[in-house]
Amino acid sequence: MSNNVTVDVRNIGGIEETSVEFSPGVTILVGRNATNRTSLLQAVMAGLGSDDVSMKADADEGGVDITVDGTTYTQELYRRSQSVVTDGEPYLEDATLADLFAFLLESNEARRTVARGDDLRELIMRPVDTESIEAEISRLVDERKELEAELEEIESLKGKLPGLEEERTRLESKITETQEELEAKEAELEAADADVEETREEEAELEDRLAELREKRSTLDDVRYDLETERESLEALEAERRELESEYEELPETPAGEIAELDTEIGRLRDRKQRLETEVNELQNVIGFNEEMLNGAADEVFEALGTADTDGGQITDQLLADDTVSCWTCGSEVDAEQIERTVDQLRKLSQQHLSEVNDIDTEIADLQQERTELQQSQRDRERIERRLEGIEEEVERSESSVERLQERRAELTETIEQVEAEVDEMESDSYGEVLDLHKEANQLEYELGRHENDLERVEENIASLERRIETESEVERKREELSDEIADLRTRIERIEQEAVEQFNEHMDTILGLLHYDNIDRIWIERVEREVREGRRKVTRNAFELHVVRSTASGTVYEDTVSNLSESEREVTGLVFALAGYLAHEVHESVPFILLDSLEAIDSERIATLVDYFAEFADYLLVALLPEDASALPAEYERLTEI
Repeated sequence: MSNNVTVDVRNIGGIEETSVEFSPGVTILVGRNATNRTSLLQAVMAGLGSDDVSMKADADEGGVDITVDGTTYTQELYRRSQSVVTDGEPYLEDATLADLFAFLLESNEARRTVARGDDLRELIMRPVDTESIEAEISRLVDERKELEAELEEIESLKGKLPGLEEERTRLESKITETQEELEAKEAELEAADADVEETREEEAELEDRLAELREKRSTLDDVRYDLETERESLEALEAERRELESEYEELPETPAGEIAELDTEIGRLRDRKQRLETEVNELQNVIGFNEEMLNGAADEVFEALGTADTDGGQITDQLLADDTVSCWTCGSEVDAEQIERTVDQLRKLSQQHLSEVNDIDTEIADLQQERTELQQSQRDRERIERRLEGIEEEVERSESSVERLQERRAELTETIEQVEAEVDEMESDSYGEVLDLHKEANQLEYELGRHENDLERVEENIASLERRIETESEVERKREELSDEIADLRTRIERIEQEAVEQFNEHMDTILGLLHYDNIDRIWIERVEREVREGRRKVTRNAFELHVVRSTASGTVYEDTVSNLSESEREVTGLVFALAGYLAHEVHESVPFILLDSLEAIDSERIATLVDYFAEFADYLLVALLPEDASALPAEYERLTEI
C-alpha cells in the first residue's frame, strides 16, 4: 500500500479546485505570494480535522478529501450567516492538539503566544482536561477515605478481640461451674424426692411454674439485649446525623440559576471566540492578499483592470513617479503608502482579536472552574440531604423499635413477678425444703441457659471480628492502589509541564547551536509558582517563565526580554515551543503531520536548518517557502510548484 497522501480541495482559501499528492518526508510548497500555498496548507488542516480554515470568499460551500494510508477522510464546509460550519468524517475527531502544536501557520497560537510574551503554561496545558482530572481525584480521595475509615474500624476491632476472648473463657468457666452446681443440686433434689413421693402432684405443678418462670426470664434477657443493641444503633445514627448537619452547614449554598447563568456565559464567550477566530482568518487572508499585491504578484489582476505592463515589465513598474499604484479593487490610482497604512491597521486589528481570544480563553477557564466548584458543592449538599432523609427514616424505625422493646420488657417483668408470686404461694412448711431445691435447681438451669446464650453471642462476635480482621490486607491493597492512582493523576499535569519544559530547553539549546545567532547564549523556560485568581479565590499555580540570556563582545552575560528579540529569533523560539508541545503531548501518535508557513522573517540558510531539524519528528512535513528560500534546501526534498 502506498504511503503517499492525496488531497482534493474545493473552495478553500483562494483555491477553487485542485488535487495534489505528496509522499512521506519533507514536501516544499514553492511559490511567490498569492499562489495558494497557505490555502493548500489550510486544506490539509481541514481534511485532518481542523476548523481553523477559511472558505473561498465567493463560495457558499467547500470541502476537502484527504487520503492517508489508503483511507479517505472528508471535511465539508458550509457558509451559514456570518460563520462557517463543518461536517463530515475528518482524520481527527478532535484537532485541538494539532491546531496548537502541529499546524504552525502564521496565526498559530503557540507561535503568537511566544511572540506576545503571553502565558506559555496555559497554552501547553490547555488540551489537558484538568477539570475531569480534578473531579476524578476528588472521587478517588473520597473512596480512599472510606477505605481508611474501614481500616480504622478494623484496628479498633482488633482491640476488642482480646476482651471478647477473655469473656469467652470466663463464660466457659462459668458454664462448667454452673453445670457442676446444677448436677449437685439435682442429686440433692433426687434424694429429697425419694422421701416425699406424695408431693409429686404439687411438685409437677411447681415444675410447670418454674419452667414458665425460666422461659420468661430467658425471653426478658433477650429483650434487654435487643433493647441495648437498638439504643446503640440509635446513638450511632444520631452521631452521624450531627456530623452530616455540621458538614452541610459548612458547604456554600449554590444560588438558584447560577450554574445555568455560568453555562450561558461560557456559551456566549465560546460563540464570541469563534466569531473572532473567523474574523482573524478572514483578516489574515485579506492581509496576505494585499501584501502579495503590493509586492507585485498576480499579473492577471492588473491585466483584468487594463493596467498591466504591456512591455513585459514587472508589476512593481506600475508604481508611478508620485508613488501611486493602480488599485486592484477598483482600478483607480491611489497612494501606495495609504494601502500600506490600511494593511498595518488590519494587522493591528488581527492582533487585537488574537489577544481578545486569549483573554476569552482565560475567562472561560475561570468560569469553568467556578462552575465545577458550584456543581461539586451542589452534589455534596444533595448527597447529604439524601443521607439525612435516610437517617431520619432509620431513626424513626429505631425509636419505634426501642419503644416496642421497652413495652415488651415491662410486660415480661410484670409477668415474671406474677409467676414468682404464684411460686411463693405454692411453698409450705411441709414441702419447703423440696420446693426450695426445685427453685434453686430452676435458677441454676436459667443461669446455665443464660451463660450458654451469652457464650453463643460472644463466639458469634469473635467469628465476625475475625472475618472482618481477615479483610485488612485486601482493604490495604485497595487503598494502596487508590493512592497510586491518585498520585498518578496528580502528577500527570506536572509530568506534562516538566516534559514540555525539558523538551523546549533541550531543543532550543540544539537549535541555537545550529543557527548561530549572535550574542544569544541561551533561551530557556523555568517552571515557577505564582498566586493567581481562580474564580473567587486566590490559589498557587505553576507558570512558565521564558528567559533570554545574552552576552556582550566583552563577555558580559545579562538577561534580556523576549520583546527585544529580533523577529527571526522570536519566530524560531515560537516554532521550538510548538515542537516542545508536539513532543510533550505525543501529538505524533495521533497526527503524523507538521505544517510550516510564514517563515520569511528567517533567512534561507536557517530555514533550511530548521526544516532539516523538524523533519526528524513527523512522517510528513509540509513547508510553504518562497523560491529563493526553497533553493537553500536539499534537492531530494519533494517540491510542489503548482497548486
